[in-house]
Amino acid sequence: MKKILFLILLSAFIFGCSKDKFSNENPFLPNYSFSMDVNKNLPSFSGLNFAGNAVKAYPSNGPSRGVIIFNTGSTYNAWDGACPNQDLTTCSTLTISGSNASCPCGSENYNLFTGQSAGKQYSLKQYRVEVNGDIIRVYN
Repeated sequence: MKKILFLILLSAFIFGCSKDKFSNENPFLPNYSFSMDVNKNLPSFSGLNFAGNAVKAYPSNGPSRGVIIFNTGSTYNAWDGACPNQDLTTCSTLTISGSNASCPCGSENYNLFTGQSAGKQYSLKQYRVEVNGDIIRVYN
């Protein structure tokens, strides 16, 4: 009986754990497989050296509405530059306004610290970030 219970607990532990709990599913936004490096020493990205600043970058093989990179003060967040609760249209491109991103289609504001917007089903689509010195690597 102890062996059966041990095997059940062991299998639940092995199959219940995942190395990567990163979920990026949103029916309005396609999944792009991309990687881009941003150098904070370049003039167009120098704002990322300071907490609370965000910039938009356009990877050649990534999201067509760009990627918003935000310095939280302790790390960096990278978000898709398209409105997450609407189909891709001409007005579904997010604009940066301080520590928020705004969607002109529905007048939604998304917090760049959390990606959330009050009362909205989907938060901003987040991408992975690695920092190595002055280089920020954003990828999916």
